[in-house]
Amino acid sequence: MIGDGTRCVHGGHGGGAPGTPLHPGPVLSSTFQLGLPSDPTPTDFYGRADNPTWRGLESAIGSLDGGDCTVFASGMAAIAAVLRIGARAGALLLPSDGYYLARALAADELVPLGVEVREAPSAAPLPPLDGVALVLLETPSNPGLEVADIAAAAEAAHEAGALLAVDNTTATPLGQRPLELGADLVVASDTKALAGHGDVVLGHVTARDPELVERLRAARSRGGAVPGPMEAWLAHRGLATLDLRLERQASNAAALVPVLRAHPAVTDVRWPGDPDDPAHAVAARQMRRWNGVLRFTLASETAVGEFLAASRLVGSATSFGGPRSTADRRHRWGDAVAPGLLRLSVGCEDPEDLVTDVSRALDAITR
Repeated sequence: MIGDGTRCVHGGHGGGAPGTPLHPGPVLSSTFQLGLPSDPTPTDFYGRADNPTWRGLESAIGSLDGGDCTVFASGMAAIAAVLRIGARAGALLLPSDGYYLARALAADELVPLGVEVREAPSAAPLPPLDGVALVLLETPSNPGLEVADIAAAAEAAHEAGALLAVDNTTATPLGQRPLELGADLVVASDTKALAGHGDVVLGHVTARDPELVERLRAARSRGGAVPGPMEAWLAHRGLATLDLRLERQASNAAALVPVLRAHPAVTDVRWPGDPDDPAHAVAARQMRRWNGVLRFTLASETAVGEFLAASRLVGSATSFGGPRSTADRRHRWGDAVAPGLLRLSVGCEDPEDLVTDVSRALDAITR
């Protein structure tokens, strides 16, 4: 069986004729030759409908997810397409502790149209699903890193006649394959670890059901939520190193967890890869490998500022999954968390340097 690293490096690339680029550049065209009116319409006829650069990336991601991938202009565009597909058939069930913009989209755009939206905590068993057409899970959740049991949720959703969509952004397709666990759709923001360098906004949805794939692609074209060829090309280039980056990020997270747990300024450390984490047992059952996203809580917003000011390696930035370590105080964005909660995206720095830097920055907090 082909390994993760090989899939990341070679996915979506054809053999190529001698003299052609090993990694072809983006196809930067919105219009394509149609031929004569009597000729069949080619696959590429207009830039909103399809593009060879998208297809290369879709092939690579689809191979990792285990389905047929459709790329979107952003993770939120991908989530929006999934929610609208579900909303046409009934109520939606969203994670109450997941990414706040998904809930805001449902509340502000779908509820006024008469769509019923329910919420439930990520780690809890699903509530009764009468009337629900689509369940959205986010696991591990953002920013709390709670873990939902995908297989159990898929069984409950299908028994109720609902689709199950899983936001796999935090885990990545190397860390978790929701379709193999029974999910109908897997959605992700590829802005994060998949593209991996903080220079792309992109998302995708992968499904196995050809009807769902067709609906997703039609929704993308009609709604205009299409990625630029350059963004798709950059994401494809970044994907080649996902296996390597994830390995370093996870090992760095494992090195930081005991340091954080032992420090008096820190409480409530969560990382599903930690055997002592409350979510570890479920995570270990369904995740294939760990990532570099963890969270912990400091005493206050002031303490967060002191920590960030003292650190030389941890930047203050939103988003996660990049090669540089960054921290984001999620309360500032409206998440229902403590003011001092930090989501730490552990990067690819040398572990000794990162542990030393974080320890010194924590020691600088006045208590």
